[in-house]
Amino acid sequence: MAQVTARSKQKIATAVIWASGVVTALILLTIVLYILAKGLPYVNWQFLTTAPEGGLSGEGGISSAIIATVYLIAFTIALLIIPGIGTAIYLTEYAPDNWFTSAIRYAINTLAGVPSIVFGLFGFALFVTALHFNFSILSGALTLVCLLLPTLISTTEESIRAVPQYQREAGFSLGATKWQTISHVILPAALPGIITGIILCIGRAIGETACLYVTMGGGSAVPTSLLSGGRTLALHVYYLATDTRASEKAMATAAILVILIIIINTLTNWLSQRFHTRMVGRT
Repeated sequence: MAQVTARSKQKIATAVIWASGVVTALILLTIVLYILAKGLPYVNWQFLTTAPEGGLSGEGGISSAIIATVYLIAFTIALLIIPGIGTAIYLTEYAPDNWFTSAIRYAINTLAGVPSIVFGLFGFALFVTALHFNFSILSGALTLVCLLLPTLISTTEESIRAVPQYQREAGFSLGATKWQTISHVILPAALPGIITGIILCIGRAIGETACLYVTMGGGSAVPTSLLSGGRTLALHVYYLATDTRASEKAMATAAILVILIIIINTLTNWLSQRFHTRMVGRT
């Protein structure tokens, strides 16, 4: 009787898990297909290559928003990688288990739960006002670095911790120093997880609006430097949806965003599998 009850519970649990997965997949598929169906008919070459013109009609396209997004993401990742990965290496390989390390981890976990608009207000007060960077790509990138640091640190730390201890011991047994072991043994083994974390940060940065609304200024002109203002694709969707009557262009821009996110997620999976294959020695 007890065995029958256990089997029944297992079947119920399996059914619930499968149902949860199917419902989640259907919700995602419905949202993606709806946005693509509403937006793709309005996407054409002119839409992609002309700048927004402003006004209630929302004339123009998204060329300047694409350029601003590329500038912002490139500069953000360039500033994010060294402190993010460096902090993770320190916490996993160098830091002793004491109150200072616990305080760092507590700060990281706390920052990960702070709403993005709070980071935006911080960026406005520090980078836009105090440091006089004004509304610019530089202010937006520095704000995004503060926002994304906890994510990159956590994913990199978990990836490094997943490297088996015997690989560290093998490096030390060959006479390698601690840094040589980290740079030639641990980091290559943890690279798939690190790259995944970086690409996830890119995906979040592409979809971010709240913290950029108060740091980039939202100008529609093509940015010419890091001190130029601008608007990302996600921010452009917000302006179209709230300040114009061009709902079809808002959906078209949203469709481009969805396609970018799908490409990023596909790239994440492909890179992870590719690096994992190389690490285990398969071709």
